[in-house]
Amino acid sequence: MKVGFIGLGNMGSGMAGNLLEAGHEVAVYNRTPDKAKPLVEKGARKAASVADACKGDVVITMLTDDAAVENVVFGDAGIGNNLAKGVIHVSSSTISVALADKLTAEHAKRGQRFVSAPVFGRPEAAASAKLFIVAAGEEAAVKACMPLFEALGQKTFRFGDKPSSANLVKISGNFMIASTIEILSEAMALVAKGGLDQHQYLDFLTSTLFAAPIYKTYGTLIADKKFKPAGFAAPLGLKDTRLALAAGEALRVPLPLANLVRDRFLRLLARGDETIDWSAISILAAEDAGLGE
Repeated sequence: MKVGFIGLGNMGSGMAGNLLEAGHEVAVYNRTPDKAKPLVEKGARKAASVADACKGDVVITMLTDDAAVENVVFGDAGIGNNLAKGVIHVSSSTISVALADKLTAEHAKRGQRFVSAPVFGRPEAAASAKLFIVAAGEEAAVKACMPLFEALGQKTFRFGDKPSSANLVKISGNFMIASTIEILSEAMALVAKGGLDQHQYLDFLTSTLFAAPIYKTYGTLIADKKFKPAGFAAPLGLKDTRLALAAGEALRVPLPLANLVRDRFLRLLARGDETIDWSAISILAAEDAGLGE
């Protein structure tokens, strides 16, 4: 397939590379042009603009937040005005339910198709095509994108015809991850204050009741105090927790734990480091326990 890929950050660069390896014809665009160079060396075409990336069968956006997606989609030089009728825009970004609904309506007005396909997995999973993909949208559009999803991840989960349903799944999932990091942080601080080895404790947890990868991944980062380079930066954790709270408010669903986690991220970021991994909220639990960093 001919694919335009917009957004070559920690996740997007690996995803675009896997599309190339699977034999797709990929045009790449990034606001910082130098990020396209490694992919161009592997056979990608460097798109000169957002509009130039919209000339294929599908354009995929993997961007930071709502503002970045709106900036790329709307306006004279954006996706909306440059995507041909019937062509599919796949948003793999973690965006709000409200923006996903807006994109669905705006693309429909132009005769274009829209699929939400956010992903679960850190950059190493993106690079090794081990992402889990959550897809929602018109059945024919999702089906047309399956060869791309198969190149990007290990499994695709379908959540109906309404694109924003996939975004709600993604937002709720990231809220659960952030909450799990907080729970791990508190438990690890507790056992450390009691004189136990955190690595031994983590081995026990992940070998018995909590064998899910999420506990091993983030428990190891916490025990190792390895928060740089960030696989998922703390400002993104704050952003996603706010998205969960916004979705909860819109649906009249209280999320008291999300308020706590949001405040944890605010306190962490108040220290002045925007580049630290979101698992670094564990520093705060350690400090509360009198353990320091």
